[in-house]
Amino acid sequence: MAILAWSRATGVDWHYIQPGKPQQNAFVESFIGRLRDECLNETLFSSLTEARTVLATWRDDYNRFRPHSALANRTPEEFHNHHLALAAPPARAKTF
Repeated sequence: MAILAWSRATGVDWHYIQPGKPQQNAFVESFIGRLRDECLNETLFSSLTEARTVLATWRDDYNRFRPHSALANRTPEEFHNHHLALAAPPARAKTF
């Protein structure tokens, strides 16, 4: 109910996914499936602290080191650095 109250207070439209239609949110469904298969189903957490630590490690690996097909099989860091290099102005030759 808190998210609905927030959306009303901020004027953000709230749209529900139709029951039985997960393809309406395929990006999130894909990510959640990957998280479940690679991390949650593989780990039996003994405490909230352990869960936070394991999930932070998985998230760091996913966001920094793992190649993503949507990024031409580059890691997010490689993709970011590549675009920074493209956006950088060309180096000027020094004149004396």
